[in-house]
Amino acid sequence: MLDRTGPVPLYQQVAGLIREQIDRGVLRPGDVLPSEAALEEHYGIARTTARRVARELRERGLAYTVPGEGTYVGQPGIPRTPRKVPIYRRIAGEVVERIRRGEIAPNSAIPGEKVMIRQYGVAKVTVRQAVAHLREQGWVFTVPYRGTFVADPEKWPGNRGV
Repeated sequence: MLDRTGPVPLYQQVAGLIREQIDRGVLRPGDVLPSEAALEEHYGIARTTARRVARELRERGLAYTVPGEGTYVGQPGIPRTPRKVPIYRRIAGEVVERIRRGEIAPNSAIPGEKVMIRQYGVAKVTVRQAVAHLREQGWVFTVPYRGTFVADPEKWPGNRGV
């Protein structure tokens, strides 16, 4: 239980609870730690507090972060427990499915960063990786200061040169 009125900051209390899980072997080296969104929901804390939890664990040498994938128990170089699909690719895949189903038409904007951050409970860098992946694949194009839009179907993967 968190002491919300005591002298120890919430992020340090949550980091301590996670450290206990590491010490007990519930979380092992290479395991992914709960996401910021999961920490928010589970402990009833703000996103900035959840972000500080990960930073505290990194500063204590208990965890490291791989941008777009998550924060893992242990030191960099320790083999990570494999995830089936990185988070940013899962997000990109869901956007592609919406495009294929016609929910987002060519030349229409895809959801913005803030919308996807809230929808998927991820950091801005993860959303940006998903959009970059969509761009690299040819699904979308970005117009500076305007947004990211669905590309012409002729540019979609598998449709080039058709």
